[in-house]
Amino acid sequence: MKQRLLAILLILAALAGSAAELHGYILPSISWFFSTSRDMTVLRCELPNGEPFYYFGWLGMLLLLFLGIWLLRRPKARLNSEAAIRWIRFRRIKRGYFAYLLLLGLMILAGLDFCLVGNRALAVEYQGKWSFPAFSRAIITGDNYGLSGAAADAETDYRHLASTVGQPGAPSRLIMPPIPYAPTKDTTNYPREALVYRNGILYQPNGIHPYDGQAYRLYPSGVLQLRLRYRDGLIDGQVQGWNEQRQSVYNAQYSRSQLLQDKYQGSAAQKEAFITQSSPEQSWIMHYHPSPPLVGNHLLGTTSQGADLVAYLYGGLQVNIKAVLIYIPIIYSIGLSMGMLMGYWGGKFDLITQRLIEIISQLPFIFVVMVLADFLPASMRGMLLMLVLIAAFGWIHMTYVVRSATLREKQRDYIAAARIMGASPWRIITRHILPNLNPIIVTLLPFSIASIILSLTSLDYLGFGLPDSYATWGRLLNDGLGKLSSPWMVSAAFGALVFTLLLVSLIGEAIREAFDPRKHSYYE
Repeated sequence: MKQRLLAILLILAALAGSAAELHGYILPSISWFFSTSRDMTVLRCELPNGEPFYYFGWLGMLLLLFLGIWLLRRPKARLNSEAAIRWIRFRRIKRGYFAYLLLLGLMILAGLDFCLVGNRALAVEYQGKWSFPAFSRAIITGDNYGLSGAAADAETDYRHLASTVGQPGAPSRLIMPPIPYAPTKDTTNYPREALVYRNGILYQPNGIHPYDGQAYRLYPSGVLQLRLRYRDGLIDGQVQGWNEQRQSVYNAQYSRSQLLQDKYQGSAAQKEAFITQSSPEQSWIMHYHPSPPLVGNHLLGTTSQGADLVAYLYGGLQVNIKAVLIYIPIIYSIGLSMGMLMGYWGGKFDLITQRLIEIISQLPFIFVVMVLADFLPASMRGMLLMLVLIAAFGWIHMTYVVRSATLREKQRDYIAAARIMGASPWRIITRHILPNLNPIIVTLLPFSIASIILSLTSLDYLGFGLPDSYATWGRLLNDGLGKLSSPWMVSAAFGALVFTLLLVSLIGEAIREAFDPRKHSYYE
């Protein structure tokens, strides 16, 4: 039943992704193939009529479709008695089983993509018509929702639009994602906290202690109007003012709330209107990026580039999960194939292949990455290229382990019996040797997952990893270590990395214990 359900889901995903691409829509995670094809020039080509053809996206849809059809036509897979026993053993190891459920939950959350984290509205009702900006490939400008001025020609700021819902000429309903910030390319406004003004004294947000420091007053549009220096709750020091075009127009000097001197670029009437534009009751503390946690709508604060930290961590989680899903099949396909062929054929093939592997293993990986990072244009650099590069070195260790296991299995009596019965080498390798390598494959899997996560994090930390369009924990770690006065950044990156690797380690430990025959063998 589960196999059939998975097959149907894969077929539906392929059909939905193809239909969405043809009609100008995007779907969470499913449309990743097309998005990657648009980002990297090597993954698309040009048709004779001049239109781009995103062949990588269509290959992804075909892969999902064929995989679903293959699972649907394949006889229902059943766990043999030994595999069922191992699964029961794994479930009894609670720390590993709960870690597996947590990691599975994180993967499901990452698959929701912009439905969970994004700066575009999921749905907007304006003048009785519904639109779905987050699912549209086209950029919807502000004039489509009644905005005027500069906002009419730019892409709609949906967070600002959400604050106008219900007002005349504004949308009647708007649904934003639970975290209304994009992981990258979304610089948020500076978070602020309201100060308390009472009896001529400006107090901290808790309303208990007089405020010391910089305070700000804003225009209704949110543009900065005045920056004032307070000491013991009184204006003390220089005051600067700007008009709504962000031009400096006012300077003053105060001492204990007494005006010593001031200068305004305009008439006396304009000066009076400017000063009375705002009042002390509208004073704020502005937190410049990186801003601390629990200020404004940012649960964990912001990065130095102004990105919401929760959204950035979510983007890093998506990158790591996609990397694992691409990297693992690549290295297992190469490592298992080469290892089994080396172990089964032996002789000159084994000898020549080992020498080639030794040559590849001696190449300095980090220097290869550095050269490619400088040589290739930005349009060719991306996740796929980085994963292919890491995979070019990552399959070597697995090959040696599989080769040793194949050499051992080749000497078994059942292999000799299969040869006598006329089984071809392909059948012996795929039907007899490969199933007996399952314990090794499953045991190496957690190490491979941890390896790709650490490799990507390390390369991004050094600055030779993925482009800035990707949210990565390594770049966040580098940013946080460069600004230790803002410890929430490095703490969030380090905590996310350690938590993910801990889950993988606990799962790996439980798998090894469940597959260990020495712990589950009895002698009579």
